[in-house]
Amino acid sequence: MSKIIKILLFLALSLMAEESQISILNENINRLDATLKGNIWLIKYANYNTYQNLLLELEQAQNQLKNMDKSTQNYEETSSRVASLKEQIELLKEYERSPFQNMLAVPDVEEEYKITNPIAIIGGFSYIKRLKGQKAEYYSRLAQLEVAIDILSKKQNLLQEIYDLNKTTPNYANLVEINRTLSEFNIAKEIATTTFGVYQTRLDETISRATDSLTSQIKETLTIFFTILIVILIGFLLKFTAKKYLSDNQRFYTINKFINVINFTIIIFILLFAYIENVSYIVTILGFASAGLAIAMKDMFMSLLGWSVIIFGGTFHVGDRIRVRYQNSDYVGDIIDISLLRMTIYEDITLTTYKINRRSGRIIFIPNNYIFTELIANYTHSGMKTVWDGIDIMLSYDSNHKKAMHIIKNIARKYSKGYTDIAKQQMNKLRDQYNIKNTNVEPRIFSFFEPYGINISVWYMNNSYGTLALRSTISAEIIEALNAENDIKIAYPTQTLFMGRHFGKIENRQLEFNKENLY
Repeated sequence: MSKIIKILLFLALSLMAEESQISILNENINRLDATLKGNIWLIKYANYNTYQNLLLELEQAQNQLKNMDKSTQNYEETSSRVASLKEQIELLKEYERSPFQNMLAVPDVEEEYKITNPIAIIGGFSYIKRLKGQKAEYYSRLAQLEVAIDILSKKQNLLQEIYDLNKTTPNYANLVEINRTLSEFNIAKEIATTTFGVYQTRLDETISRATDSLTSQIKETLTIFFTILIVILIGFLLKFTAKKYLSDNQRFYTINKFINVINFTIIIFILLFAYIENVSYIVTILGFASAGLAIAMKDMFMSLLGWSVIIFGGTFHVGDRIRVRYQNSDYVGDIIDISLLRMTIYEDITLTTYKINRRSGRIIFIPNNYIFTELIANYTHSGMKTVWDGIDIMLSYDSNHKKAMHIIKNIARKYSKGYTDIAKQQMNKLRDQYNIKNTNVEPRIFSFFEPYGINISVWYMNNSYGTLALRSTISAEIIEALNAENDIKIAYPTQTLFMGRHFGKIENRQLEFNKENLY
């Protein structure tokens, strides 16, 4: 009896130990399941199993529906259940063939991004980053698969231990299920590893080509950048040198604009030759295009040629005072800008505006091609700051004209002495460039016999930029000096009428008329 009790006690203790061990194993399995929670591969596989189970349920429900009476309530319930199952199956349609069909599919490698200019560099970085992101995403999926297989393998071992301890049907079913699941995952791993290997090779080649292209473009861009920078620095050096050795601000302004145009042209050509693949083709196209443009835009090209003549010939500079004749009208002003297509002058108050235009202060644009077709006079060419100016005074026949000439010449000499000295220096400089015969710049005076009196014409050196001021001063001095002399009379338009006795008949008429204005 005691032996039987001992055996039963031993069996009871063994059974308790077995249940305790199974409980520990189940706890370990639960921990492994918690670790697998959220694993995308397990979720996909669970959806696949759900799809398969739904198919079985649908088949069973449809078989039940065939054997039911349509008038019963169970028939309606089963019909609703069949419709619901069909909707759920339609939602999980992607799991019809394989649980990992979408997970194993690799994205198409994007078409290789062409990096041919600096702007495309930013797109190149984005393209490479996107490819690396796709590679990292697929690699992350593969890593999650390996983690899932590792945990499932551990779970398989635990279920095997449970089955070895208690060979019941549920434990056997769990073991069969884990074996089937692990088999599916191992097959998926083999496919994923092979697919990822091929995909990684293609992706690495594409990334390598894109990186090489990006590096090459960055080097080319830096080379072009530093080349342009050198061109700009050379331009600044030339400007600094010109500023240092040229005291004439107008000349420096012209040279500064010329350097800017040359710099801009060189930079444009650098960019064209750097980023145009078939330069000879472009040159051919430009050749044909320029022939047509030369005809259609003749005036513009002539203006460009005129700009070259102006810049290199040195005929005109910014700051020069010029007179332009166009359609029998004269415009006098100072050059304030010389661009590729035109000169811009600011119209000043001059003798021309006083006598003819009666207005001033306008901004006048003169096409550069006018230097070939129209008359343009330069009052300040080659540094000249003076110009001959003259005043005419009409005296009566009975005036002491010799005395008047002496007075007028002294006044002109007195007020123009400073400009006369400046003109002598400038004239000596001009003789180095031009064959000037008469270099006398002293005031000159002439007398002419006119029908209405003796015309005294005095000429003197005046400021090219302000002739009216000195002209006004000298005119006032001459009038004051001549009025103080009793034997000198200034002639002006007069008319004398002698009236006869018969009905106011005009017996005699004398007209003295001075054609010239008195200034």
